[in-house]
Amino acid sequence: MAPESSLAELESVVANAVALISQLESTVAGLSSHQTANDAAGNSTEETGNSSAKDNSSKNNDSINVLSLAHDSATLIKAHSTKISLLIINEPFTPTAITKVIRELVGEPVPVLASAAQLCRPERYTKVIQQELAWRIARVLKELKELLSKIPKDGEALSDAKKNASVGAAAGKGSIAATAVLWSACDDIITFAKRGFAGNLIHNVEQLRETLKDVMEELKEWGEETGEEDEEDDEDNTETDGVDEVTQGLGSAQISTTQTTQDMLDDLMNSQRYIPRNDPDKIRERLESCLRRLRLTTLLYQATVKRRLKILPQQPPDVGSSTPSRLDEVMNLLKRIPDRFGSLALAFYELDTTEIDRLMDECFFDAFAVSELLNRRWDGEKDEFTDWAAKFQVEIKRA
Repeated sequence: MAPESSLAELESVVANAVALISQLESTVAGLSSHQTANDAAGNSTEETGNSSAKDNSSKNNDSINVLSLAHDSATLIKAHSTKISLLIINEPFTPTAITKVIRELVGEPVPVLASAAQLCRPERYTKVIQQELAWRIARVLKELKELLSKIPKDGEALSDAKKNASVGAAAGKGSIAATAVLWSACDDIITFAKRGFAGNLIHNVEQLRETLKDVMEELKEWGEETGEEDEEDDEDNTETDGVDEVTQGLGSAQISTTQTTQDMLDDLMNSQRYIPRNDPDKIRERLESCLRRLRLTTLLYQATVKRRLKILPQQPPDVGSSTPSRLDEVMNLLKRIPDRFGSLALAFYELDTTEIDRLMDECFFDAFAVSELLNRRWDGEKDEFTDWAAKFQVEIKRA
């Protein structure tokens, strides 16, 4: 049995650590829910120094690589959590060793990780990157508290039951499962940081494009369920190099995708209705138009990645650049479009022509707006994509 004094000290250190982490988690969670870093800093920023001191501080902060800071802090937290996990399950139980590791945790990596979320200013990194990083950091803090709650107070190492309980167990997950979940959260930050500024935007757009392709495939299959004459598919050439190659076939009525599965759309199709053979409401005509616009829109996502996001630097632009706000506007539209096409698919399944027409217009306007926002490079100059965007706008109007 460990000495009572060391147990009391450990209990106090754990309580203080949990209180600090809870406070930091609350602040960071605010950033992940559309609150800006400057808002979160709030009164403390206003109460410190004069305006010139604030300006100097801001310039110093802008020189920090926030993603590297998050990467290194998450790596340290993962290492320290491993030590704690081992110390609480092995005999002899050593409260002093655990106390030392916890003090190291709250002394540097935990507050530094939280500060990374605050330093990830939307006017440099975009709101998209700030919110995604803050969400990941808040998750690490939450799971770290969970692991600290597993530290025994009786001076004995955890029993097999308390260390081996799986996630979802009635009495809560054991320390090993808690450690694994924390590791996963840390790894998520490390992966996010390694992708870099441009890499994370590219990753998001590529995932959204896959969702669009899933919607297109589901709608295409739904249209074929009517027993109407099947159309022969063209080969999918959407992965070809060069804007000119991507532009070829923009006006084609033939739709082709790679077979994928999407649970959400599968659920929607469970109670679907099919196009009547006589088709008095011209559902098929609308479906063909929708599929053409879907194909065009997936091409827009591909061209956006290749001609706009891949030319971004890995490091965010300096404060004062218009690029972050422009990126946020584009990303908001790119995120909204798959949701709207998903709703449009549901309207087709319900044969609701009024809703189909309304949502088709909304999808068209959003895709058109993206092409307009991106028709020039980040420095305002024209390039190959400028010409491609003009062709895209003509074709999606015609679709």
